[in-house]
Amino acid sequence: MTAMIHRQIDAIWRSGAVVQMIRYGFAGALATMIYSSVYLPLAWWVFPQDRAVLAVPFAFGIALCAGFVLHSRWSFAGHGTRDTSGRQHARFLLVHCLGLALNMGFTWMLTAGLEAPVWAPLLPSVTITPLVTFVLQRQWVFA
Repeated sequence: MTAMIHRQIDAIWRSGAVVQMIRYGFAGALATMIYSSVYLPLAWWVFPQDRAVLAVPFAFGIALCAGFVLHSRWSFAGHGTRDTSGRQHARFLLVHCLGLALNMGFTWMLTAGLEAPVWAPLLPSVTITPLVTFVLQRQWVFA
């Protein structure tokens, strides 16, 4: 049993997934700071609290642009192939549309549904959404 676990850990390490996940975390932290720095001012001062979900597309769009550059050139550097036909960009966009939907759902549910403070949706947005998008990017976008 122990030998099997060691083999699995070694296989994961050799695949580069651990290093990619660490890079993805750093790049994601930067994208999260960008997202938060756009979302919070809009949610606090522009939109009413029960309409904080309207700030999400603006914040997500700006963070998405930064994220593509960071992830394609650094997080997944040396992994898979790079496609200049636009298919990879389209896949990246589709994965992040799912991320946008998740973040909008968290924001709507917490601010409008549960009347939580506007910062509360950042918690699932920076934990759950990045995990989902990492798996999809590694397995589908930058495979």
